[in-house]
Amino acid sequence: MKLAKLAAAIGSQALLLAGCYVIPTADGNYAFYIPSQPSPYPGGPVQPVAQPGLPKVLHARLYPENDVATQTGMVAGTVTNMMTGKGRFQLQYAGEVLTGEATRVSGDDRKGIASAWGPSGAFMSCEYQMHTAQQGAGTCNFSNGARYKVHIGN
Repeated sequence: MKLAKLAAAIGSQALLLAGCYVIPTADGNYAFYIPSQPSPYPGGPVQPVAQPGLPKVLHARLYPENDVATQTGMVAGTVTNMMTGKGRFQLQYAGEVLTGEATRVSGDDRKGIASAWGPSGAFMSCEYQMHTAQQGAGTCNFSNGARYKVHIGN
């Protein structure tokens, strides 16, 4: 009897998971695919299902704006938008990885601030404005005096 219940529980889990696919997309999101109808042939068409609220990875490119920044040159990083008004920010600067967070300013969904810190004590802070959900721009200042224009988006 216990064996039959175990087999039924395992079988029902397999049925619940069958036919749903989670696939990473090129823009850093995930797409859920559920076949709209049973396909008459293997590999048949599938229908994408939108899933709002999943984290999205955006690229951040920082371009020098003063002589101190010019010594390092363009800097690239990523912002992972957690779709909660917060995000994780990471970039490589002068040989070390700086990590931190980005937060939207209260009362203005387009404006935000970002801060990051590195193990040597280097830090940066940015102010930005999003023009769309996936594109924005602003300025970043580093602890060594470097100043950059930041462009966010893919």
